[in-house]
Amino acid sequence: MLSSQNTSTYASIDQQLAHLTGIVEQMQFALNQSRSAAIPSKIYEGVEQLVIIAARLRQQVTSFEEERQSLRALAQIGQVVNSSLDLDVVLQIVMDTIIRLTGAERGILLLRNEKGELSPRLGRNWEQESLDLSDSAISHTIIYRVANDGQPLLTTNAQEDPRFTGQESIVAHNLRSILCVPLKVKGQVTGVIYADNRIRSGLFTQKQLDILVAFANQAAVAIENASLFASVKRTLAEVTELKNLMDNVFYSITSGVLTADTSERVMLCNRAAELILGQNSGEMVGQAISESSPELSSMIKPYLEKVLKTDQPVLGLEASPTFSQKGQVDLLFSLSPLKDVQQHTQGVAIVMEDLTEKKQLEASRRLFEKMVSPGVIDQLDPDSLKLGGRKSEITILFADIRNFTSFSEGVSPEKLVSVLNRYLAAAADAVLQEGGTIDKFLGDAVMAWFNAPVPQPDHTLRAIRAALAIRLAQEKLHEELPISSHLSFGIGINVGDAVLGLVGTQKRLDYTAIGDCVNTSKRIQENSAAGQILMGEEIYKRVADKVVAVAVEPIQAKGKRDPIQVYELVGMR
Repeated sequence: MLSSQNTSTYASIDQQLAHLTGIVEQMQFALNQSRSAAIPSKIYEGVEQLVIIAARLRQQVTSFEEERQSLRALAQIGQVVNSSLDLDVVLQIVMDTIIRLTGAERGILLLRNEKGELSPRLGRNWEQESLDLSDSAISHTIIYRVANDGQPLLTTNAQEDPRFTGQESIVAHNLRSILCVPLKVKGQVTGVIYADNRIRSGLFTQKQLDILVAFANQAAVAIENASLFASVKRTLAEVTELKNLMDNVFYSITSGVLTADTSERVMLCNRAAELILGQNSGEMVGQAISESSPELSSMIKPYLEKVLKTDQPVLGLEASPTFSQKGQVDLLFSLSPLKDVQQHTQGVAIVMEDLTEKKQLEASRRLFEKMVSPGVIDQLDPDSLKLGGRKSEITILFADIRNFTSFSEGVSPEKLVSVLNRYLAAAADAVLQEGGTIDKFLGDAVMAWFNAPVPQPDHTLRAIRAALAIRLAQEKLHEELPISSHLSFGIGINVGDAVLGLVGTQKRLDYTAIGDCVNTSKRIQENSAAGQILMGEEIYKRVADKVVAVAVEPIQAKGKRDPIQVYELVGMR
């Protein structure tokens, strides 16, 4: 409103002065036409003075109005260039304003890059069109002088200015009117504003240079702010990207990670920690550990205090707390000081490993190893289990407790199982000591073989040594157990080809040996007396020079047409 009033006032004064000037000029013309002697010469002189004064007043009013408009423009420019923090927008506003203020044909803004070199950032012409900076015919001599000296420069005709005599760029590009001012922030030149006119000489004045310098001071700050804002945006984008990456990494870590400040208040909790503790991070972050997870707090509190007090980590701890949401959990956990970039402790990082499933698997394996030979376990690949087998030569051993049925009738079930386990354990240990594979326990009997799954060239001798060890083990048990619990094994050994592999279904598999030699070994064992070891003829032929054995009556085995020649093993030579 005030601006429009000032403009209207100026127009009114200018109009009145123009009218007054016209009247005075008409009076002067009339007097000069008549040149009457009756009119004193002072009248003529006074009218001439009035004409000069009227023209001068009008010129001064015009000059005052131009200055007022420039000052007003500067005030508005200060608002405009600071109205945006977008660097490209600010640069465009600056350049368009410069051209409007100076009447330049074109203007170019150069800023120092990261290397401290001046680099063109934006060029605009009087039609507010962007210029091709790669094809800008400008005076680098003037630009670098202003950048180095930090002082503005004005030339009304560069072609005739002695300061630039012989400068190729000025001559080649026919440069004439040039304005160039530095952009300064805290006394440092951060860039240069260059404006010129290649057609008209004397276009720019000292007043325009002064206005441009005043504007450049505002523009430099606005550009610096926009540059800083752009830098902050880039940094924020990088930090955000890094944070997202760290969040993803933090989320993906399989170990439970929980951080707490020095007041034991939870700051971070990853997905693995949520699963271990049975709580989501929203329930924990910002809360004291003692409030959000009392079970965890009671487990780690003494170690947490120790870490904060000594500033040293506590590693490799194990505990089995019971959480209300998860039940008992076997944990391996460590605590370490949480430090900032200055290495000041800001809290504690707690790393947790849930060992519950691992320990269950280990317990299952230990149980499995008691049921199946470790050699068999090592040969099994869970990812490639399939039904079927392969043919191999093996030595089979069957050991059965004699008179066990009558013994079981006179004792309690608990004692029966206890005694049975001691005899079967002794037999199993003897087999495993020789590297044999225990196939199964059949009530009060043990079935084992040698030479599979790991090849054993001396498998027959191994079976014989195992049988003798079983007999020796039972004698030692007789020394420890009461006479009522004295039991003895009848043992049968045979050698031959069998098919070894997995039988059953995908839900229930059994690794076993199938073949006639297995059946024959079982029949030989069935015909052995308590404490007696019988072996087939083929075995005897292979080890005759290494054992002491005697031939016994051939046995008529069930399912066999011809009697089977067997030998009783007495000992080793």
